Amino acid sequence: MEKKLKVAIIGAGGWGSQHARVFAARPDVQLVGLFSRKLETAATRATQFGTRPYNDIAKMLAAEKPDLVSICLPNEAHFEAALEVILAGFPLLVEKPLVLDLKEADTLLTEAAQRKLFFAINFNHRYAKAIRLARQAIADGRLGEIAFAWWRFGGNSRPGVTLFTNLIEAQCHGFDQLEDLCGPIDSIMAEMTASTNTMVLALHFVSGAVGALIGTYDSSYAYQKTHQLEINGNKGRILVEDTVQRYSFQAHDSETAEVWQAGYFNDFDREFQRTFDLHLDAVLEAFKKGEPPPIHAQAGKRALQLAYAAIESFQTGRRVQVPGTE
Repeated sequence: MEKKLKVAIIGAGGWGSQHARVFAARPDVQLVGLFSRKLETAATRATQFGTRPYNDIAKMLAAEKPDLVSICLPNEAHFEAALEVILAGFPLLVEKPLVLDLKEADTLLTEAAQRKLFFAINFNHRYAKAIRLARQAIADGRLGEIAFAWWRFGGNSRPGVTLFTNLIEAQCHGFDQLEDLCGPIDSIMAEMTASTNTMVLALHFVSGAVGALIGTYDSSYAYQKTHQLEINGNKGRILVEDTVQRYSFQAHDSETAEVWQAGYFNDFDREFQRTFDLHLDAVLEAFKKGEPPPIHAQAGKRALQLAYAAIESFQTGRRVQVPGTE
């Protein structure tokens, strides 16, 4: 029988429960420990998923010696926890955003690279069926030459530790998605509200295509089409609605579109949280084979670079070249 992977989880909040759910349900994984800053919180979650509670990361790592550590903490707490895991020499998967500061991102990536550690980030939106269909259509050349793409995503506001909370923690998915599907962005121009909770970014891609990103915390996740993605090429157009709800492809000049929507019994593909299940399948397959993660933590730094280019554009009122694409 295949030896089970020992996994420890750092974080016991709402999305941390999704990490615990997915790992605990896998027959190839043994969930060996769960950390929360409050031991009673860790104990409640650990009991739910049949593992041991900890409120000290170092003690959990020393006692359990996990094969992989999964980190899902409040965004501002990612750096210290990830650095502790890396310095202790353990492979890891971290939630988005990677961190809030580019220097911190560089530190994590450098330390992990020096130790040759597996270092993944959970940009799970890539694994929604609608997005996978979009990626395949583009790879098959069905769109032809991409002319423009736009992304809209946002809902209710939440308190943040940075002035640009929505841009960094929510729109990192938009940056990652647009570059994954359309190639690298080389320049950004930005307008934002005074609170910076809402933004409109004008994007230019290395390919010559242009794009737009609209992000907000001044809206509501209760609204239909709180997420929309359009990619338009000279041979056709892709539309994605609410990430997991609907995908359509329409060939140029055709009045008929191909549409995917989850069927009556297909709860899996219409449930947003299940995008993490699919991403984790790919993460663990790569980990077992000794291969790089399907989405390396470097993608987290890249999204942060784009966010800081947008911040610079907003603050200076000018178009900003994205580092690495000069």
